[in-house]
Amino acid sequence: MKKIFALIAVIFIACFSFGGCTKNQPPPSTDTEQREITAMYITINGNKLEVDLAENSSVDALVERLKQGDIVYTANDYGGFEKVGNLGFSLPTDNTQITTQAGDVILYSGNQIVLFYGSNTWSYTQLGKINGYSASELRALLGAGDGAMQVSLSLK
Repeated sequence: MKKIFALIAVIFIACFSFGGCTKNQPPPSTDTEQREITAMYITINGNKLEVDLAENSSVDALVERLKQGDIVYTANDYGGFEKVGNLGFSLPTDNTQITTQAGDVILYSGNQIVLFYGSNTWSYTQLGKINGYSASELRALLGAGDGAMQVSLSLK
């Protein structure tokens, strides 16, 4: 009798355990789900550049911050291939070893935005890519070698 009771108890527990795992769970994510905001804008010297955003937690945090208002910072030339500016706050990083290209918008050290007009290989977090400009156009627009400039990031 004890063996039958133990067997029934095991079957009862197994049925409710497996059944409970599949009830009331959200449907799995699909590749067709898309982020609500897929672009941001960088304004430099009156020129508004569209940036296609990457998909990572750093971009999600940046978008949430931009929903509160524009971010304005000063960017300085560095290394003859980029403009770097401190945001004044930190974002989560999602670093991978990459070789940048002109137009890449990168998060460095969690608190600096880098706008590339040249190339470099390092462990960075990709934020996005500037649309519609050649490397030479970006060099001119970003004032390659010319020192500091004001940069504004926005969602509109």
